[in-house]
Amino acid sequence: MDLRAILLGLVFAFAWSSAFTSARIIVAEAPPILILAFRFFLSGAIACAIAWFMGQSFRLNRAQWRATIIFGICQNALYLGLNFVAMQSVEASLAAIIASAMPLVVALCGWVIFGDRVAPLGVFGLLAGVLGVALIMGVRLQGGADLFGVALCVIGVVALAGATLSLRTASSGGNFMVVVGYQMLIGGAALLAVGLPLETWDVTWSPLLLAAFIYTTLVPGLLATVIWFLLVERIGAVKAATFHFLNPFFGVAVAAVLLGEALGWLDVIGVLVITVGILAVQLSREHSMRR
Repeated sequence: MDLRAILLGLVFAFAWSSAFTSARIIVAEAPPILILAFRFFLSGAIACAIAWFMGQSFRLNRAQWRATIIFGICQNALYLGLNFVAMQSVEASLAAIIASAMPLVVALCGWVIFGDRVAPLGVFGLLAGVLGVALIMGVRLQGGADLFGVALCVIGVVALAGATLSLRTASSGGNFMVVVGYQMLIGGAALLAVGLPLETWDVTWSPLLLAAFIYTTLVPGLLATVIWFLLVERIGAVKAATFHFLNPFFGVAVAAVLLGEALGWLDVIGVLVITVGILAVQLSREHSMRR
C-alpha cells in the first residue's frame, strides 16, 4: 500500500466518521427526514453534473440499476434516514460507534449465511468487536441513552450490511458518478415520500446549521464517496475496507472535540477493542484473499 493510498484512506475514514457530528448539529434545528431528503437531492444533482462534465454515460444496465436501487434505499433512505432520526436523542459518538460495527456485521453474516471461511484471526476480531460494542452500549444505556434511538441505529447498520452483502460482486461499469448521483436521488425521493406526511419544514437557519449542512453535503456525501471509489480502484475493496478500523476513533474524537460529548474510560476501552476487532477481521479477509 503506497503513501497516496494511505492518505486517501485516512481522509475517507475521517470524512465518513465526522458525518455523525455534523448530522447531530443539523437535526437539532431541522426536521431530520426532510432535511436529509433535501441534502440527497442537492448531492445527487451535483454528482450528476460532475458525471456529465466527465462524459460518463447516464444509461445503466440491469445490474447497475439493481445496485443503484438497493443502495439508494438501504444506504441512503434506511441507514442514513434512521440515523438522522435517531440522533435527535442519541449522541453522535454513540451513533458513530454503532455504525462502525458495519464491517463486523458484514463479516458475521458472510460467515453464518453465506458460509465464508473465517480464519482464527477473523473469529477473534468478530468476538472483540461484539465485546467492544456491547461494553459501550451497556455503559451508555445505563447512563440514560435513548433505547429507541439506539434501536434505530442498529436497524440502520443491519440494512447497510444487507445491501453490502447483496452487492458483493457488483461493478459500477465505469460511470460511478452517475451511479452515485442516482443513488442519492432515489434515497431523497424515498425519504421525501416518508417525510412529507410526518414532518413539517420548520428549519431554524443559522451560520452553524448552514456550515454543517454544506459540510455534510459535500464532504461525507460526495467527497468520501469519490475517495472510496478511487481507493477501491487503487488497492482493492478488501484492503480499502481496512481503513474502517479508524472509524470508531475518529467518530468519538470529532464528537468530543466539536460537541463536547463526554468520554469515559470504559468508552475508550470499548473503542480500542472495536478498533482491534475491525482491524483483525479486515486483515483476516486480506490474508484469505491471498491464499
